[in-house]
Amino acid sequence: MKPRIAIPVPTSTDLSYNQRSWPAYAEAVSRSGGEPVQIDLTLSPAQIKELAATCQGVVLPGSPADLDPARYTAEPDPATSPADPARETMDDLLLEDAAAHTKPVLGICFGVQSLNVWRGGSLVQDLSPLPVNHSAGRSVAIAHTAMISEFSVLGSLLEPTEAPLVDDYLRLPINTSHHQSIAIPGEGLRIVARCPDDGVVEAVENDPTLTPQFLIGVQWHPERSYDISAASRALFQRLVDEAGKTKASSL
Repeated sequence: MKPRIAIPVPTSTDLSYNQRSWPAYAEAVSRSGGEPVQIDLTLSPAQIKELAATCQGVVLPGSPADLDPARYTAEPDPATSPADPARETMDDLLLEDAAAHTKPVLGICFGVQSLNVWRGGSLVQDLSPLPVNHSAGRSVAIAHTAMISEFSVLGSLLEPTEAPLVDDYLRLPINTSHHQSIAIPGEGLRIVARCPDDGVVEAVENDPTLTPQFLIGVQWHPERSYDISAASRALFQRLVDEAGKTKASSL
């Protein structure tokens, strides 16, 4: 059987966003050998837990919403978009199940921010004063590079032809579509990638000395670059491979 990968519907407020974005995550999982499982935001917590228990891995997708700043004890910035409580509840429940049963997790854009806040971290609410246009969007295939630790799990997935070593860091070309980012990493998360131009956190991963769970969060969108980036394919492939080693919690 193919590993079942839970993927929440991105937002409860924008149907068109869901229709154009969720299939890209699902296709990336399918092409990597997994079975994408859509988790609808209208489900009750009990139903979410029941469905999550049948899955071996999790992808937390992007979203047009921003996380409620109250969750990291901050006042909302004027640039912060409205929160999506249904999506936040969904992510929390999926992360709780994944942590309890050591299931692999890949957080993408909003998903890495959600993961970070769930772990007790905080966010930068608006990046617009910075020199890099981090909200470039899906029309820009390569917006800038990410400076990645070669000794990280993420770094181990990269090929030198795509991410050459420059000044002791791997340089991976990435897309970008966000206006917030991680400020202080959550408990057990380590920063493994930054934008070289302004220091914005581009990726975090689980500290393997604390728990063996495979958990990576990236600020870019590997599902959009699956066809052109070996790194994007490797991220999804590793997630599915790790999920294949994990039993569903309902078993």
